Amino acid sequence: MKRELERVEIPDEHEARVRAWQLVEAAFAERVPQPRRTRPRARAAVALAVAAAIAAAVASPPGRSVVTSIRERIGVESAAPSLFALPAPGRVLVSSPNGSWVVAADGSKRRLGAYTDAAWSPFGRFVVAARRNELAALEPDGDVRWTLARPQLGPFAWGGTRNDTRIVYATGTRLHVVGGDGRGDEFLFSAPDVPAAPIAWARGSRRVLAHATQGILRVLDAGAGGEEMWSATVPQPRFLAWTDDRARLVSLSRDILVVFDRNGRRLFRHELAGRATAMSVRPNGHEVAIALRLRGSTRSELFVISLDRRDAPQRRLFGGAGTFSAVAWSPDTRWLLVAWTDADQWVFLRTRGAPRIAAAANVAEQFDGVFPQVEGWCCAP
Repeated sequence: MKRELERVEIPDEHEARVRAWQLVEAAFAERVPQPRRTRPRARAAVALAVAAAIAAAVASPPGRSVVTSIRERIGVESAAPSLFALPAPGRVLVSSPNGSWVVAADGSKRRLGAYTDAAWSPFGRFVVAARRNELAALEPDGDVRWTLARPQLGPFAWGGTRNDTRIVYATGTRLHVVGGDGRGDEFLFSAPDVPAAPIAWARGSRRVLAHATQGILRVLDAGAGGEEMWSATVPQPRFLAWTDDRARLVSLSRDILVVFDRNGRRLFRHELAGRATAMSVRPNGHEVAIALRLRGSTRSELFVISLDRRDAPQRRLFGGAGTFSAVAWSPDTRWLLVAWTDADQWVFLRTRGAPRIAAAANVAEQFDGVFPQVEGWCCAP
């Protein structure tokens, strides 16, 4: 009987062993080294014993519980088992290959449809969403206002005033702008890297937008057919955003932060200590939250940086193993949401007063089994 049991193949045994080793290796890399004299043979024996113990543990049902325990330690230990509510007013928009959702302040979730990308309108009244060859404007409850069939849809953004909005979007190598009501589609310009370039509307303006292609950041007048207002050479940005008062334009590449004023004057340039994975500009303020995967490390950290002074101290708010895939300020700026992919958690950090952390676990299973991209935390209804 014993031999028969030993020959039984356990489902996903190899994959579980690989995951366990990766987790243990990451935890080992983050330990605080302690000086210790150990003979080479003893070290080899210990290493073999540890490897054997991991293999044996993973290969058994109780061992899988150990793997789960190790995984949980990557995240916030006191995390709630599900997202029961947001800690501040507003609604969070998320998207994934399985669809887009709006998450209300009470934790309820509404699926908008099979859209793989989404963004809020300027004041959170509507959502623009995209799937293969279709751009759509929706109500936050999922009702479709209009759709536009276009091939090879790329990045998009919605800007404008409360009464006059416009959407800029890429299709193939071309950049277009269309009215918020789906009318008046206009061609702006064409460039080879348009599909990979970020776009940012100046809040409260139906004309001013920023776009970066081929290492050139351009601020355009969309109301004048895309006429260039000013331009600057920058490391190709991964993220691009204006402050709400349009006084600052933030360009963030892999590891370089560049800040401009409204007239195109470069205020300062920061070289960061790692690879930027997420960015969010504070509503009604001159600060930016940036998530970094630290250089030469398995850790990520979240910093808040002033956009007014190059020598202003950077505030470190949070850190942990793995990658932070998104950051979003609450509309009242009292909280920051950090999407922690490796921990399968959303972590909420209070930005004012005494430090406080709240977290929700098992995020992926709440969105059809895929950890979603946070597209923004917008205005309370």
